[in-house]
Amino acid sequence: MTATDNRFTTAPAAETGLPPSVRPPRNTQRGWFGQFLLRLHFYAGLFIGPFILIAALSGAVYALGPTIEQGMYRHELTTPSTAAAKPLADQIDAAQAYVSTHHPEDTLAAVRPASEKGATTRVMYAEAGLMDSQNRAIFIDPGTAEVRGDLLVYGTSGSLPFRTWVDTFHRSLFLGDIGRLYSETAASWLGVVALAGLGLWVIRIRKMRAKRDMVRPARGVRGYRRVFSWHASTGVWLLLGALFLSATGITWSQYGGGNVDQLRNALNWGTPALTTTLTGTDTAAASGEHAAHQSGSAAATDAEPATVTPALFDEVLAKAKGANIHSSQLQITPPATADQAWTVAEIKRSYPTAVNSVAIDPRDMSVVSETNFDTFSIPAKLTRWGIDTHMGTMWGLPNQILLFVTALGIAAMVVFGYVMWWKRRPTGKRVGKAPSAGALTRAPWWGSGLVAVGAIVIGAFLPALGVTLLAFVVIDVLITSRSAAPRTPAAPSK
Repeated sequence: MTATDNRFTTAPAAETGLPPSVRPPRNTQRGWFGQFLLRLHFYAGLFIGPFILIAALSGAVYALGPTIEQGMYRHELTTPSTAAAKPLADQIDAAQAYVSTHHPEDTLAAVRPASEKGATTRVMYAEAGLMDSQNRAIFIDPGTAEVRGDLLVYGTSGSLPFRTWVDTFHRSLFLGDIGRLYSETAASWLGVVALAGLGLWVIRIRKMRAKRDMVRPARGVRGYRRVFSWHASTGVWLLLGALFLSATGITWSQYGGGNVDQLRNALNWGTPALTTTLTGTDTAAASGEHAAHQSGSAAATDAEPATVTPALFDEVLAKAKGANIHSSQLQITPPATADQAWTVAEIKRSYPTAVNSVAIDPRDMSVVSETNFDTFSIPAKLTRWGIDTHMGTMWGLPNQILLFVTALGIAAMVVFGYVMWWKRRPTGKRVGKAPSAGALTRAPWWGSGLVAVGAIVIGAFLPALGVTLLAFVVIDVLITSRSAAPRTPAAPSK
């Protein structure tokens, strides 16, 4: 957010020319916090910057993903047919005929009926070797039952191959768990870097006469000062966007995201879940009630497979529309075992949000349970809205454009930071100059204690951030103590 400037600890000019014996005593604790923020902001940006740059650029592309996919996969997503939609059973039969020839090992997993005129129906199949939450979708013209395409789709958002590739790169750099850990660390530090930059911005603007140069690029300056002005003024406008992306991005993380989920459940802020267990099943089937939710359950092998026919999709959908399903954007999911209910869930992620769901017993078409978004707690609604806004689906194209601009702005901030580091390098050196060390050793005991305790508390909730923050504090103190240790003069040679 601000430049790596050492003016926080520079002695007044009137004192620097005086001999040590007559200089006024200096308060060594003064300005320690600003110097600490400066050093933290610098090193975090230096080492986390490369991934933030990659994440920002890939995130910018991902933000426009829904619109890009509408053009890239227009043939699969749309149809010129204006005929009335056939029953789902006919559309599924057409998909089954295609799959039996091209992908005979696949099993029917879910159906997303066409949501509007000119859109296609997605008949989705589970296939060995795909990622979790990924299926093969056969795109059907609802009016003619013609197969329009065959693509892999991912997640509730229904991402197609282009957006799935960008999303995987954005989250893990295709490095698996190692990439996810680095991604979690960078997402966590993005918020810290932004807040540290805000602190430095506040300190700097209070001392400046031309305060307008901190909210817009300064005019008539060059070199380091020009880049600093762009960095500081751009950063303050991007602050809320950076904090939002950091906070919502953590919800997808491996460790921090799990802790967020536990906290939400402890405070009863979680998203209500459907009850899909059917009553009146035998003991073997009942013991496998979690088969559809917990992989690797030993009881799952004892449950009888569910009977799934194309005609049942029409019956279940009709019953769901008579309950609490009102959106045309929905997904019908048959159960894997006979002791589970069918589910119909709204998947409309744009505002106004429609994510109601209902579980239906296929034996008598009775409603087993349902969830209604209107009854969600405020935190649960905010979580839903935050995630969908982060993905660019909440407000449509304006949301995507805002994310695109914010992501590019964050990428520019990283570049500005590295340019400033380069321009501040000493004459003849190939690397830039780091801010002065020693802020924590000059801090009052309560200051350094609060920083250490804060790192430990944060580490319990956001391990990737806490561990690296604590490591930064310890290493900074050790380096400073070592450099400040008095050296024993060498004995004179005889």
